[in-house]
Amino acid sequence: MKKNLRYTRNIGIVAHIDAGKTTTTERILFYTGINHKLGEVHNGTATMDWMLQEQERGITITSAATCCEWIYNNKKYQINIIDTPGHVDFTVEVERSMRILDGMVVLFSAVDGVEPQSETVWRQADKYSIPRIAFVNKMDRQGADFLDVCFQIKNILGANSVPIQIPIGYGEKFKGVIDLISNQAIIWDEDNYGMTYQKIPIPYDMKKVAKKYKNNILEKLSEYDDVIMEKFLYNYSSISEEEIIRSLQKNTIQMKIIPILCGSSFKNKGVQTILDAICRYLPSPLEIKNVVGINPVTQKEEIRKSDENEPFSALVFKISSDPFVGRLAFFRVYSGKIETGTYSLNSRSKNRERISRIYQMHANKQNPIKKIGAGDIAAVVGFKNIKTGDTLCDENYPILLENISFPEPVIGLAIEPKYKSDIDKMSLALSKLMEEDPSLQVRTDSYTGQTIISGMGELHLEIILDRMKREFRVEVNQGKPQVEYKEALTSSIEHREIYKKQTGGKGKYADILFVLEPGDIGKPGLIFINNIKGGSIPKEYIPSVEKGFKEMMKNGPLSGYEIDSAKVTILDGSHHPVDSDQLSFELAGKLGFREAAKKAKPVLLEPIMKLEVLVPEENMGDVIGDLNRRRGLIQNMNDRNNIKIIQALAPLSEMFGYVTSLRTLSSGRGTTTMEYSHYDVVPESIIDNIVMNKYNNKKIKQ
Repeated sequence: MKKNLRYTRNIGIVAHIDAGKTTTTERILFYTGINHKLGEVHNGTATMDWMLQEQERGITITSAATCCEWIYNNKKYQINIIDTPGHVDFTVEVERSMRILDGMVVLFSAVDGVEPQSETVWRQADKYSIPRIAFVNKMDRQGADFLDVCFQIKNILGANSVPIQIPIGYGEKFKGVIDLISNQAIIWDEDNYGMTYQKIPIPYDMKKVAKKYKNNILEKLSEYDDVIMEKFLYNYSSISEEEIIRSLQKNTIQMKIIPILCGSSFKNKGVQTILDAICRYLPSPLEIKNVVGINPVTQKEEIRKSDENEPFSALVFKISSDPFVGRLAFFRVYSGKIETGTYSLNSRSKNRERISRIYQMHANKQNPIKKIGAGDIAAVVGFKNIKTGDTLCDENYPILLENISFPEPVIGLAIEPKYKSDIDKMSLALSKLMEEDPSLQVRTDSYTGQTIISGMGELHLEIILDRMKREFRVEVNQGKPQVEYKEALTSSIEHREIYKKQTGGKGKYADILFVLEPGDIGKPGLIFINNIKGGSIPKEYIPSVEKGFKEMMKNGPLSGYEIDSAKVTILDGSHHPVDSDQLSFELAGKLGFREAAKKAKPVLLEPIMKLEVLVPEENMGDVIGDLNRRRGLIQNMNDRNNIKIIQALAPLSEMFGYVTSLRTLSSGRGTTTMEYSHYDVVPESIIDNIVMNKYNNKKIKQ
């Protein structure tokens, strides 16, 4: 039977670390009947935290997919849920999940409000234009303040947020919520894990507040809905519950309004209303924009609708290695359908791949299914060559969907196997981990000859090493974490390079004239422009010149760090009919780039981190002094619940061991969060130290 996509929801649950994403997902699985026992993060029994490292640390590391059903308005809805990590080191997991979501539930802690990672995921959601609802969690905690969090969502995130519920009580006195749309109070039964709840009239002492916030909803909707505005002004009582829901849904999908709910997932209060809100306000695959791709043959844009009768197209958003079924490719189907045993085309590799098995995922468990259609999320086994971001499509109707972009790593670690016999095992382990995690990069340092693994933070690399040891049985020796510096060019230079070598017989000859200049900020890589006229350099040699330039960008002139971006325009040159070949021009490109880069006023860039430090007022002076010593730049200072919040930018190189230092300065009462912000120029006064350290590392290795 053909599935009605109107009752399908593809949603993600995102938030800052420790806001309660996984706990909320566990409650959803319990109330929808998928799980018959409540899993807890702190006990290591959460379904979605299936990795050993997640269970031990009580954090989510990898995004997990699951599927459940919920009855709303006597209709059965299928909800595909992606539970994402909150820690900034695993932000790539959030990024790749965002690309395939139709809607999102953003969680906020009622005590901590909008935190740095909350801002990051909000920006990511804006980038992909994802409609969202907000849930203020942990209303049972001391210091919870629902209205303050609503104020922060509006002012810090710039969202047009509208509370559609208000809490009954705060902290230990939190009993339930008032649903402003139905004008009823909802009280959860505590003796059966909140499975049942009662709808009762609004308590008398809260009627005035409830009316105020109900009017707030209608005022907000009046800005976008003429029918509601007219009734609100002239016939208030005639506005029906259905009209409000319909208007809220329309404006939520258009991202004009963000409905806010509240509750306490850990205390089993408010989760069923999240499920109702997902069905009510978030879009189905039919209500989002049609996906647009490029036809690789004609290079023209094509549209695919969410319909099983359309040609098949899907985007791979995650690769995972399973010890029992092998390599799993998670994908979202945008159009058409595909069955087991059939073939699809990989638009990147141009390979025809057989779909051997399709699975509906439930964390790390697989439920085999025969086919999957438009609007659904599943995993497939059997691909030989597949990467995150690949497009799968119908062989007769090829299409290339927009790829997923990933942030650059900011921290590196030198590793080597403990035993020489494990060199091949280490290479295999790293290649498999790189397949799964696009934010992990592996390279060989040209100065020291060491294998360097680079990632998004110390915790990220720690998890990678732990996985190598447990999953691949490879133990490694590791060096100290090192900052991933980059180099940049700051001026233009015109340079001529003549490469000539004569050793008797056929020699080597290449001559190129080019302009080297800084690349576009925010667009890493080489921009190569060929302005050769009249065939002074034959066409077949041009790619070799470009290859030579690209190779040399890996080793900058200052200290051998990668040049992030550059632009080369090749103007002229000459060749020899006998001595010129592709290798000659590649070597000319390498030598020319190296010499020109030295003259193009290169500078060293370092990653700058965005910090938020929470400390008691009496320790603020010491903490600010310490940040100044670390080359930190204080940007803002605020108050939250008698605690001072310091927002600053500081170089990553100065922030190793900062948590320990902060605990000492604040007698254990200070906390901090840190995330990557941008790359900036290293002050000249410390460049020599960085170059010298790299030179010393080389001598030690030799």
